[in-house]
Amino acid sequence: MIAATATRPLVLRPQLAAISIVGSGLVAFAVFLSGFVIAEPAPYEIFLAGLIGLWALFGLRISRATAPLLALLILFMVGGILSLTVMADLATAPMYMAVSGFLCLSAVFFAAIIEDRHQRLPLIFNAWVTAAVITALLGIVGYFGVIPGAESFTLYDRAKGAFQDPNVFGPFLAAPALYLVHGLLTQPIRRAPLKIAGLLVLELGVFLSFSRAAWALNLFCILALVFVMLLKQRSGLFRLRILVMALSGALFIVAALVIALQSERVAALFSSRSQLVQEYDGGHLGRFDRHRIGFLMSMEKPLGIGPMVFSTMFPEDEHNVLLKSLTSYGWLGFIAYVTLILWTLSLGFRFLLLDRPWQPYLAIAWVTLIGHVGIGNVIDTDHWRHFYLLVGVVWGCAALEYRCRRQALAGRSA
Repeated sequence: MIAATATRPLVLRPQLAAISIVGSGLVAFAVFLSGFVIAEPAPYEIFLAGLIGLWALFGLRISRATAPLLALLILFMVGGILSLTVMADLATAPMYMAVSGFLCLSAVFFAAIIEDRHQRLPLIFNAWVTAAVITALLGIVGYFGVIPGAESFTLYDRAKGAFQDPNVFGPFLAAPALYLVHGLLTQPIRRAPLKIAGLLVLELGVFLSFSRAAWALNLFCILALVFVMLLKQRSGLFRLRILVMALSGALFIVAALVIALQSERVAALFSSRSQLVQEYDGGHLGRFDRHRIGFLMSMEKPLGIGPMVFSTMFPEDEHNVLLKSLTSYGWLGFIAYVTLILWTLSLGFRFLLLDRPWQPYLAIAWVTLIGHVGIGNVIDTDHWRHFYLLVGVVWGCAALEYRCRRQALAGRSA
């Protein structure tokens, strides 16, 4: 009897390891699906919902470190559900809130599985890069019409890949581009050619999205990541490598853009989209005027007005995630959202420069998340799948750090 009891862990351990490997592979596939969102609910939602349910059966654990994330997202959703009570016609609003609830749950899920095993981080980012390169290629070939049915991957003469909107397609490529940049700056030179090729595809995809927000996000993220890396790695050799790689990368990107601009169609649209303020931004009921009116109106609507109602009152949607949180999730949702963002960014900043195996992934996610918070002033990000993935990565890495500290304290007391 004693022998049987003693050997049982040896039998179970390989089984648990196999389950963990399969589970990690399924997570990577779910992240891969996030690059293909043409309709809601997308395959990403369907697959990940099943995966979360399956994972829950095998003991998905929400620790004390990730509990605040869950609590804030629950409050955010309570605000959204309350906003439905003021709507005269619900129409598709319940489905909108269902997608919101799922995306909130996905952030908690990613945080929990990363805390469980930090080795899942490279799988997640490699899957993200693969999806990004494929969807960017679809956008590029679609823009230039080199395959039949290419128009399915463009919208308003702008590349959108396998997304509904170029303004989501472009920002989706930001974190994968940073991951490749980080690899170029830290890994052996022999691995550089493949990363450079992938980076060129992503940068061309961002350019052809003709999204000013994506352009600004991409530039900010690369500069911010290089700055963070310089703070962490202060050796002269590393700084020289960053300088050489940065200049070489810039030359490659500029050359690719110059080639693209040889097309009159590309050059004309670039000239138009590169203007800081477009016709639909300024003027009466333009983007910024709608922001002003919307915020004033929201001060009198504590429960909000319901999702997708704003566009029935004004020419377009809110195009401001803070205003969106007020109109679609009410004051409660707004407070929960702002608290979530501030808490998430402060967590990432606190652990940003520590020497940990997960530090590169935390730095990439944190920098990209800051950029998304910035562009959230001119675009709605509350239904961006990768936004919640970024939040989950930051919280998961922070939870790993808290666990390390608890183990260190326990070791000292023992």
